[in-house]
Amino acid sequence: MSDEKVHSEEFRISGEELIAKIKQLFHEGNIRRIIIKDKDGKTVMEIPLSIGVVGVLLAPTLAAVGAIAALLTEATVVVEKTE
Repeated sequence: MSDEKVHSEEFRISGEELIAKIKQLFHEGNIRRIIIKDKDGKTVMEIPLSIGVVGVLLAPTLAAVGAIAALLTEATVVVEKTE
C-alpha cells in the first residue's frame, strides 16, 4: 500500500473555459484523475492520469474535452491530486 495521500478539488467553470482548465491541470503534474461533470452533477468524462502517459494522451483527450465543452454551458471539474 502506498503512503500517497489523495485529495480532491472542485472547480465550477463554463464550457468555454473547460479546455484551458484541463490543459492547466495536465501541466501541474501531480494529478491522478480528472472528472468532468455536467451542471446536474452527472459524470460526463473521467480522465485517469499516470506519469509518462500524459504527453501521449494529451491531444486526443483534449479533442474529446473540446467536444464535451461544446455541449456544456456549465461544468464541474473534480481533480484528484497526490501529495
